[in-house]
Amino acid sequence: MGFKQSMQTYISNHSETSDNHQDELLRSHYYKTTSKKAMEAVRGLINQLDGYSLTSFSEEHGEMSVSVSKGRKAFMVITIISVRPFETAIDFSVTTETTLLPMDFGYSKKLALLMYEKVDAVLPLLKRN
Repeated sequence: MGFKQSMQTYISNHSETSDNHQDELLRSHYYKTTSKKAMEAVRGLINQLDGYSLTSFSEEHGEMSVSVSKGRKAFMVITIISVRPFETAIDFSVTTETTLLPMDFGYSKKLALLMYEKVDAVLPLLKRN
């Protein structure tokens, strides 16, 4: 990851994970489970976390929205996609609420990484892309 991408992490209020992300830490994680079981596991995880509330849940679309009120306020969209039987990808899109400054100094990235850490603990990780 180059200098420009590193700086962009700190001067933005949004972070997103994807298959081919320039930052290796923000690449999609794949789990050995079905999308339905992954949705339920992530939903249960969100319900256990203090300051996190599920605002929308769509199993048909494989998405859920989460409002984060603890610490810095943020909005998170979690996408869960079944790639093949017993291989499911999970991605996060995190946007922090803007304050006087239109940046979050890497908080949205930290939140995405924290969520991967929590999901890795409850679902069997196949690979990080």
